[in-house]
Parts: sequence; structure tokens; C-alpha cells
Amino acid sequence: MSSSTAHRVRPAVSSGANEPEVLRDIPLPPYVTGEDAQFAVRAVVVHAPRRWSGGVVCRNDASPHPCRLHRWGTRVLTLRGLRAAEIAALIERGDPAAVPPTPKRPA
Repeated sequence: MSSSTAHRVRPAVSSGANEPEVLRDIPLPPYVTGEDAQFAVRAVVVHAPRRWSGGVVCRNDASPHPCRLHRWGTRVLTLRGLRAAEIAALIERGDPAAVPPTPKRPA
């Protein structure tokens, strides 16, 4: 084998020639703890949507919104028992250190 072929690395497989590679979603924890919920609040607030000339992008990293962390945070908070309106209120508040509401448990 020649040295020119020994160091070649095959590029990542993408769905098309000009399409960006799509990353998979971040896995959810087996059960959602208070710490997971706090990280999720930070994720949805820091990675909130922002209007830009090309459309809506993630405020933190300018990737198309919703980005992976925003989707993960939303799914974790939903599993924690928050409704979409409560998650939207957390994003509107804009405080990444906000304490998420405690889920209501049936008596």
C-alpha cells in the first residue's frame, strides 16, 4: 500500500451532495431528575429561537432552529410534566437559571 492511500479517510456519509449531515437527537435520560430539568431549562433558554435574515436560527450557535439542545431540553421538560405553554414561558423569561415548576403528581 502506498503512503498516499494509507492516510485517506473516507468522508462521512450524507444524504446528498450539497446537503449538510444531520446529527441525531441527544438521548433522553432513563428518568428525569431535578438536575436534568435544570439542564433542560438552560438548554431551551440559551438555545432559544432568533429571527435572522435567512429565517429562524438558534440564538447560541446560529444553526437552524430548533437545534439539538433545544429539542432535547423541550423533550426533557415535557417528560418532567411541563406543558408547552409553561416551556414557552420559561423561554420568554430568558433566565437560564430559572427553577422549573415542580410537576403535579396525582394524590
